[in-house]
Amino acid sequence: MNSLHTPFDRAAAARPRLVIVPGLHGSGPGHWQTWLHGQVAGSVRVEQDDWSAPDLERWSDRLLDTLDALGPGPHVIAAHSFGCLASVRAVLRRPGLDVAQLLLVAPADPGRFHAASALPQGRLGLPSCVVGSDTDPWMSAAQAREWASRWGGNWVNLGDAGHINVDSGFGPFPLAREWAAGALNRLDLRPWRVAA
Repeated sequence: MNSLHTPFDRAAAARPRLVIVPGLHGSGPGHWQTWLHGQVAGSVRVEQDDWSAPDLERWSDRLLDTLDALGPGPHVIAAHSFGCLASVRAVLRRPGLDVAQLLLVAPADPGRFHAASALPQGRLGLPSCVVGSDTDPWMSAAQAREWASRWGGNWVNLGDAGHINVDSGFGPFPLAREWAAGALNRLDLRPWRVAA
């Protein structure tokens, strides 16, 4: 099954890529993840069968399928909301997953989905950065910071930034592009470019 939004050639795909993991309802045309997809050449977007039915196992399965289809990495992941939960679940389910770094933006509160016990309770074993805000209705800054600490990741608080989505003004999101550029450059395995 090809779960990738962007068609690709398997031989050409055998290189590190930015993998974008949207949250509940996907990331529409004005969302920062859609903007980021257009900014980083070769980036791939995970597509779910049903964006309105957040299911941790099915969503993490789809991410794992997408990574398997890409072939050798390591890859970097930029996730949002419930996509953050699916991403860390995938890391827990498959130790040694070919992912170098995670950017977890405005993670959803796992308690709302009865998913906390299915998530890693300790360090992820790879670099991560959790980005949250003081006014996110889906997870308090204190909770997001606690998960970042538990996972051994960096913590960035954007202040009054809501759920860091279109409703809170995040179409272009330069911080995400800079993170992706840094993560891919550190891999130093392939040429890549950021669109102008």
